[in-house]
Amino acid sequence: MLNEASEADSQRDPLGQDAESEGVGPENATGHPGAQYDESLVEELGALIDDAGVYLTAEVAFQKTRAKLAGKNIGAAVAFVIVALILLHIAIIALAVGLVIALEPLVTIWGAIGIVVGLMLLGVGLLIYAAARRGKVLSALFSSDKEVPRP
Repeated sequence: MLNEASEADSQRDPLGQDAESEGVGPENATGHPGAQYDESLVEELGALIDDAGVYLTAEVAFQKTRAKLAGKNIGAAVAFVIVALILLHIAIIALAVGLVIALEPLVTIWGAIGIVVGLMLLGVGLLIYAAARRGKVLSALFSSDKEVPRP
């Protein structure tokens, strides 16, 4: 009984006329083929737009959470690097003091300080030279010359 009623409703057009009695077939009373599907298409588009809004809201929330987590991890990583550099600096100072103390019996205290400071300045000079060579390579990469020097 319910199936017969739903079949009768499905054969009615939006104006309430029977399609079979009008001889219209798949067209509705307005004579436009497929017009009975317009309402369901609009409903589907509305649902699609609603789903897109939900997706956009969820995606924005996810990206905010990911950005917060990345910010916290970057902050922690920078803090660890800073502490590591401070400890490295203290270790280099301890090495220098230890070398001065170890060299003092072999040469005078001033000789030991001179040797340690001289070696440290030599190391600084070599590091500056290496940095300058890399800087020349970088400047050559961005210049109009075609030749790029090797580092």
